[in-house]
Formats: sequence, C-alpha cells, structure tokens
Amino acid sequence: MIRGNDPILLTPGPLTTSLETKQAMLRDWGSWDASFNAITSSLCKDLVDVVNGAETHVCVPLQGSGTFSVEAALSNLVPRDGKVLVPQNGAYCQRIVKILKVLGRAHVAIDIAEDKHPTAAMVEEAIARDPAITHVAQVHCETGTGILNPLHEIATVCARHGKGLIVDAMSSFGAIEIDVAKYSIDAVVAASGKCIEGPPGMGWVIARKSVLEKCQGNSHSLAMDLYDQWTYMQKTTQWRFTPPTHVVAALRCALDQFLAEGGVAARGARYRKNCDTLIEGMGALGFRTFLPRQVQAPVIVTFHAPGDPAYSFKPFYEKVKSRGYILYPGKLTQVETFRVGCIGAIDANEMRNVVSAVAETLKEMGVKQVAPARSAIAA
Repeated sequence: MIRGNDPILLTPGPLTTSLETKQAMLRDWGSWDASFNAITSSLCKDLVDVVNGAETHVCVPLQGSGTFSVEAALSNLVPRDGKVLVPQNGAYCQRIVKILKVLGRAHVAIDIAEDKHPTAAMVEEAIARDPAITHVAQVHCETGTGILNPLHEIATVCARHGKGLIVDAMSSFGAIEIDVAKYSIDAVVAASGKCIEGPPGMGWVIARKSVLEKCQGNSHSLAMDLYDQWTYMQKTTQWRFTPPTHVVAALRCALDQFLAEGGVAARGARYRKNCDTLIEGMGALGFRTFLPRQVQAPVIVTFHAPGDPAYSFKPFYEKVKSRGYILYPGKLTQVETFRVGCIGAIDANEMRNVVSAVAETLKEMGVKQVAPARSAIAA
C-alpha cells in the first residue's frame, strides 16, 4: 500500500499515507485560485456526507491540528454563559476540560477510570443533578488508551434533555459510524491526519447549521471564529486566512481513496483486521492489552510494558524503529505502557511484520518476562 524506505507510523496520527497522497503535495496552489477553492468546497461537501449530515449540517474547515478545531467548536458552539459536561476517561477528555478552563466556560466533569467508559445513566444523572448544563462534550475514541466510548447512547440522553452534544471524533471519523441524521449531534470535530489518511495540518467542525447560525460573537478568537470562517466562505468560496494548500490538496486525494475503498464500512473493517491481527500476535509473545476487547476501538492498542528489568521503552522504541516501525509512548500515569496504532495506509500484513520486529527486539534486549509486573496488573 506504500512505497519507499520510510518507517511505518504506528501512531494515531500523523500516520502513514499512501504514495498517491504524498504525490498530491508536489504541486503548489494559489489560495485564492478558483481551482483550489473548488477543492475546498468539494471537501466540505464530502466530509459532511461521511456522517450523513447533508440535510442539517455544514463543514467549517480550519487551519492547524485537531485540537485547534476542538477548541474552536467549544468556543463557538457553547454560548459564553453555557455550561459543559465532560465525561472524562482519558488524556483527550482532560484536554477538553483544560480548553474549557482557558476559555472561561463553566464546566463539570464525570471522572471515570481509564479502562471504563461513561454510560447513559452517568450522563443522565449528571444532567439531573445540574440543570445549568447546556452541552455535553464527548470524546468518541479516547486515544490515550484506545477505548471506544458509547456515543449513540450518550447522544440519545442529550436529545431527550435538549442538551447540545459536541463530539471529538478525531480518531473515529471515517472508521467508526457516526450518523448525525439518526442521532442528535450538534458538532463532529475531526482532522486530516487520522482515519481519512491525509497529512496533518487541517481540522474541521461539522456543525448543525441552525446552531452555527446563532453563534456569532461567541468566539474568544478571531482566527478560530467558526461563524466568521463559514460566512466568509459562503460569500467568497475562500478561506479567510492563508490555508494549508498542500494539505488540502492531499486530503482531497486521500478522501477520494477513502471513497473508492468503500467509505466508513470498508475502512473500519480494514482497521479492525489490523487491530485483531496485532492483538493476536502480541498476545502470542506474552503481551497483555490494557483494555478488555469489548471496549477496544480498532484505532490504537495500549499494551502493558514487559515486567523484565531488561526492558526500557526508549531503547525498545529505537530498536523497533530501526526495523521499520515507529511506536507510540504510553499516555497513562498509573502503569507503564506503550501504544501501537492500527490506522493509516497499512494492512494486516504490516501488523504481522511489526509483531516480528517486536519479537526480534525483545530477543536483542534480553527481555524474557514479557508479561507485566504484578503491580501493573493490580493497578
């Protein structure tokens, strides 16, 4: 699926892109040129279609990493006197809480263990306890661990109580179904360097049009003003400020490949096969996953670090990298872990190859006890 000698990125983004996507960045574009503006327009339309939102939602693209777009969604779609409930079970949920603090938006969190997901009952109880809550901000796939949170259950509760729902779908968009026609979701936030398999550098907020139309003046920032960005694009077809032209062109190419592959169903199936192959292979070496399989998203897998004193992540990482694969450090504070991504322009054969690379690395390092230390299991 890829060409060249670059190492495979087994991370949750940036990730390994196809040769075709890389080649799409070799041309320069004028940011006011009609041909480039047509690319932006087609992207926005097709990204809305990924979540079945053509009747109700619009796409507002934004320069920067995914976090830029998450912050923009929170600062624009939540009124300054609103209050946000954050079901919090990982690092990216914590980032939402941090953003809300910086924005000065009232908020409350439900603190949940990192290997457990929020439930509809938890959200229902929190809303009943605090009628000032106006919105819920939910991370769909928490890539700090790889856990998949039950979005549709939470959307049902929000709809029943008339609460706005903002979804950080950074690591699920394009791989796990999100249907805004079926479930009441005010906004879905994602980015280019994830499951659509483009390069990093651009995010987007797919917002309910009726909500976006009412959010003028909410933004704390000129650059992140979604209402201004959207209305300007409607009038001119152009971005307000210089867009990441090469990223936009490459994302268009990547999205064409996504559609040709078969969309969400096909991409999700490939990632699930990658994930299953990885867990099976690593399990055969003695590794244990941090999460139980029933809550594991097919995006990134967290493994307990070996309990052997010969193991240390940094040399482990470097030796696996020398064999062609870039892993990801753990994001947990209580136990030592590392993560392996399952997304990108890779298939199950690459997952088998990375298991072989890990096995060779463990042998070279003299690691004999692959199972985690007992203290890690107890934690």
